[in-house]
Amino acid sequence: MSRRAQMLSGLLTLSLTALGCAKHADFVDLREELRTVAKTQEQELKRQEAMQRRLESLEKSRDADGFKQRLEDVAARLQKLETRLAKLEEGQISQAAASKADAAVAESSRPSKPPKSPVAPDLSPVLPGMPAITPTSAFNLAYNDYLNGRYELAVTGFQRFIKDFPATSLTPNAYYWLGESYYNMKDYVRAIQSFEHVVNEYPGNEKVPSALFKLGLSTAETGDIAKSRKYLKRVIEEFSSSDEAKLAKAKLAEIR
Repeated sequence: MSRRAQMLSGLLTLSLTALGCAKHADFVDLREELRTVAKTQEQELKRQEAMQRRLESLEKSRDADGFKQRLEDVAARLQKLETRLAKLEEGQISQAAASKADAAVAESSRPSKPPKSPVAPDLSPVLPGMPAITPTSAFNLAYNDYLNGRYELAVTGFQRFIKDFPATSLTPNAYYWLGESYYNMKDYVRAIQSFEHVVNEYPGNEKVPSALFKLGLSTAETGDIAKSRKYLKRVIEEFSSSDEAKLAKAKLAEIR
């Protein structure tokens, strides 16, 4: 029984006792009514408690909805970041293309049918301010253009490689194949400059015999036969056991 009902019961009991006129039946009826009132109040209290729990549940649900919305916002921001990263990666050569080009790196001076050999990957770390693409991938991208006869693109690629990676193990090769690209474009003056750079700046490099031989061919194309003979003789004298020496002998016999 609620406190209010108890108070009413006590007051009524005192009043009836004081008046001395309360009959037993009347007292029983009043007591039943009080019980009914108390029961009703208890039911009302339970309904109020149920409503309170429902309100609390709704509050929690609203908080959950807010958390869900925040998660959706975070997901949207992540999606935007992924899109930006994808756009940045579009300018880089794919790993599959790089692997294919690795198998095609040539070590011969013959422009028409250069032999292919894999290029050892350059594992040097990319420093702040350096291009995101690796030296091997940048070289292979330009060399792929050369192999497919896209000599102007190859020139651009090798020039960019030399600018971005001026001191790697592939830099002498880049100068050599830049010369080959110019040679195939019949730009013999620039081809001579590239081949001379290989000979003068990398005297111990394996591309020197090929560069000397191509200097002999390039100078012959410009009409400087004296220089052509000079370069061809250097190939024969300094690299007598090389394939380029055999080619140089044949060329010398041709231009006499």
